[in-house]
Amino acid sequence: MENFIVSARKYRPTTFDSVVGQSHITTTLKNALKNHQLAQAFLFCGPRGVGKTTCARILAKTINCLNITPDFEACGQCESCTAFQKNGSMNIYELDAASNNSVDDIRNLVDQVRFPPQIGQRKVYIIDEVHMLSTSAFNAFLKTLEEPPSYVIFILATTEKHKIIPTILSRCQIFDFKRIEVRDMAEHLQNIAQKEHIQADYDALELIAQKADGGLRDALSLFDMLSTFSGGKSIQYQTALENLHVLDYDYYFRVTEALLAENIAEALSILDDILKRGFEGQNFVAGLIKHFRDLIVCQDAKTLKLLEVSERVKKQYNEQSQKAGLSFLLSALNLSVQCEQNYKSSKNPRFLIELCLMKIAHLNAAINWAKGTPAEEVKKKNLVDTQSDASKTEAKKQLGADNQSSSSKSNVSSFQKETPIKVSIPKMEDLEVSVKKELDQQQISESNQAFHEEDLRKGIEFYKSLHRNEGEVGKVFRQMPKIIDKNILEFTFNESEMLAFQKIEADFLDKIQKKLRNKSIEIRIQKAEDVQVKPYSNFQKYEYLSEKHPLLKDIKNRLGLELDL
Repeated sequence: MENFIVSARKYRPTTFDSVVGQSHITTTLKNALKNHQLAQAFLFCGPRGVGKTTCARILAKTINCLNITPDFEACGQCESCTAFQKNGSMNIYELDAASNNSVDDIRNLVDQVRFPPQIGQRKVYIIDEVHMLSTSAFNAFLKTLEEPPSYVIFILATTEKHKIIPTILSRCQIFDFKRIEVRDMAEHLQNIAQKEHIQADYDALELIAQKADGGLRDALSLFDMLSTFSGGKSIQYQTALENLHVLDYDYYFRVTEALLAENIAEALSILDDILKRGFEGQNFVAGLIKHFRDLIVCQDAKTLKLLEVSERVKKQYNEQSQKAGLSFLLSALNLSVQCEQNYKSSKNPRFLIELCLMKIAHLNAAINWAKGTPAEEVKKKNLVDTQSDASKTEAKKQLGADNQSSSSKSNVSSFQKETPIKVSIPKMEDLEVSVKKELDQQQISESNQAFHEEDLRKGIEFYKSLHRNEGEVGKVFRQMPKIIDKNILEFTFNESEMLAFQKIEADFLDKIQKKLRNKSIEIRIQKAEDVQVKPYSNFQKYEYLSEKHPLLKDIKNRLGLELDL
């Protein structure tokens, strides 16, 4: 039985030009080789499966190539390249930091660095998953990384850049790898399918690329799985949908058509079909949000390039975006996002989705009602827009007949000369404005309400209760302020109390104005004169306490205690 090699290994890039979707990285590395400006340490960062380790190996192989090409690519035929492809070059060392993350492992690496290469001019150390090194290992690696021998180059790779200590980052030349675009990934899969003699639908390859979420290694794994499942050396779109457990675009187009036509029964039936197929409701809502977002994108030619779908699907988006207005899409998007946010906390998530669909179905009616368009005309117009050509003609005839009937009725009754009665229902925004005006008028009427010392005392006690745990509040309200000219509160503070009050003055004034319903209250602060207070003697303290607590004198006499005067 022939050993099977997965596509991720079989078609791993061997040159800079064959790396997919990372031209900004490969161009920089080739120019560094061309200008002899290689740094002593590189750090490759980015998501999984985007080519970090691959680029590290290509760079290491190119550095040690004996016959480098004019395009600054490894020749692949010299002694160094051949050794690297078979058993690994003697000048290139790979270390997996996930399993070799101790101080001793790094010390062994530092000891190896001291010896120059036996063949070639450079020794390259590739440390994968470098963020897994312990802090002690990082510290042991610092000096060697900053000032390695002239023949040593370090290439570090990681998926979690934030876990690497800043002292390591400052010693490396950092390259950030990006997620691979769907189109680049689909074209790469198409080339592999041709080499493997697999008949693959381009839509299916795009679906694989979208499912991979920017990681080419994940895409190649899915590609192998689907090609194995088909058995007949073919990958069909429908097969990819079923195996990848992805909701088809068609579901969302059908749901949106039903919502635009205000057909709640059809929308709920489609949702039921989706849930019976084993899809999670939250996934459906997330897909619906993306669908509404893509419809908004299609409404402007400038943003059309943001849509990462096939031409066939893009055409469907264009057609449906013409039927849906921007107000409808924005409102539907808002309702869908709210549904997604409340999904996890809902005890009946299915009903939450159904309620969201019902609300969206009535958006057009609400929008047109706000514009003053009669509901019946809106419903008939939507019916004309969403039915087939034959049904459109019939609906238009029905619409014309209704209009003719209504006009004839108006002619018959025209002799009565009655003025039609128009019922105007205020909008929610108008109601909010009117309520706000009433509240403002009420506040204005109460803005100069008189208050007394007892009201002020209650207001201060209320403020102290709000800040019970703050020591500064208790310090500044040891005495009540004086009321001057009905609206001025005069406080007398020493220097420390004044500093404490300045921190809470604005907040206190706002709270006391609201509590006393008087916006004209002002605060005036008087500085207390410094008075030299003579300290109490021990006898005076004893006399004061014994008067307050007679039991104290009895205890003193029974125990025969004397005062320390």
